[in-house]
Amino acid sequence: MPFSLTPDCIFDCYAQITPTFLRQRGITLLLSDLDFTLAAKKTRRPDQPLRDWIAALKAEGITFMIVSNNRSGQRVTEFCADLGVGYQGHAGKPSPRGLEAAMARAGASRKETAMLGDKLLTDMLAAHRAGVLALMVEPVGGAVTAWQKVLHGLQAPFKAVCRRRLGKKT
Repeated sequence: MPFSLTPDCIFDCYAQITPTFLRQRGITLLLSDLDFTLAAKKTRRPDQPLRDWIAALKAEGITFMIVSNNRSGQRVTEFCADLGVGYQGHAGKPSPRGLEAAMARAGASRKETAMLGDKLLTDMLAAHRAGVLALMVEPVGGAVTAWQKVLHGLQAPFKAVCRRRLGKKT
């Protein structure tokens, strides 16, 4: 299993990831973290821009599923039910097992799957270990707590490597 913390691509927010971008890479299944990736941790219900983004993915034949380490399954279950999307809970990221279970449920291969998240040590590492495209976004709401600010600081060099690598490809 590859050990890499560097994302394959980095975006300011989820909305920048278009169906065209995913299709060009052969992606038919987009797995995503929830907290700080799609919504702030305390957000109980999805907003309309998120609903519209997921509808656009579905309209283009891209399956979307949330894969979360969240300990409180009720909030995530309700959030996913509101969106009409599947949910793989207790994922155990950075272990790849939650991503692999979601791929099995969706009938998708590693080559046609991407993982979207905001954290290197869970989301990006799990993506690389599972052998799927690792897509990173800046955390929704930014760093609020002292621990989040430390994590942001630790992630900065890896994000810079990704941005430099992507800059060289263009």
